[in-house]
Amino acid sequence: MNRREAIGSIAGAVAATAVASSLAEAKQAPPPAFTPSKPGAHKATALPFNAAKLPGLSEKLLTSHHDNNYAGAVKNLNAVELELDKVTKDTPGFQVAALRERELNYANSAYLHERYFENLGGDGKPAGEFSKALATQFGSAARWEELVRATAMSLGGGSGWVVIAYSPLTNDLRIVGTGGHSQALAAGVPIFVLDMFEHAYAIDYGAAHAKYIDAFFANLNWGVLDKRWQAARR
Repeated sequence: MNRREAIGSIAGAVAATAVASSLAEAKQAPPPAFTPSKPGAHKATALPFNAAKLPGLSEKLLTSHHDNNYAGAVKNLNAVELELDKVTKDTPGFQVAALRERELNYANSAYLHERYFENLGGDGKPAGEFSKALATQFGSAARWEELVRATAMSLGGGSGWVVIAYSPLTNDLRIVGTGGHSQALAAGVPIFVLDMFEHAYAIDYGAAHAKYIDAFFANLNWGVLDKRWQAARR
């Protein structure tokens, strides 16, 4: 073995040792503590940006959306959870079923609203690994945006959400268009979230939902999307 081969062999051994060490540490790391929330203990989070500084989306619109629609969903989720906490084996089935349906509706509304507001406040310029993943999944940046916009337009004038979700079951990205809060991709992790209920745009745009979609894209926070993508992949 010459000097170059010896150095290469040593470097390879060091790299292999480092990888093995990292894997061992990952296996030994304990999982996060399991800390279930108490029924009725959810709290609305504040807007993660200055509502007066998002071009195309007024402060009046954003604060009304946050304080009424989102905070209202959190309040109702808490109320339903407290009612479910009173359920016994003697509670009528129709009552339990109605409460469970409302629980799912309010929970999804609260969680999706939080992610919607979180992925606003940026400059709208695609960057990061998630941007690359979208182009890989759908063929190009232009193609995934075309599909998302078409899905959003199909919901305009009505209600629903457009979500790009990571599916750990199939290890890919899926565009989901829903007409309400209680529909979702099974096991899907929401990365990109666009609210298409009229309360998200009517104050500023009336029925002109296409202009609202433009404003949403212009304020998209790609740093947040990338963090969600990396966390979902882990």
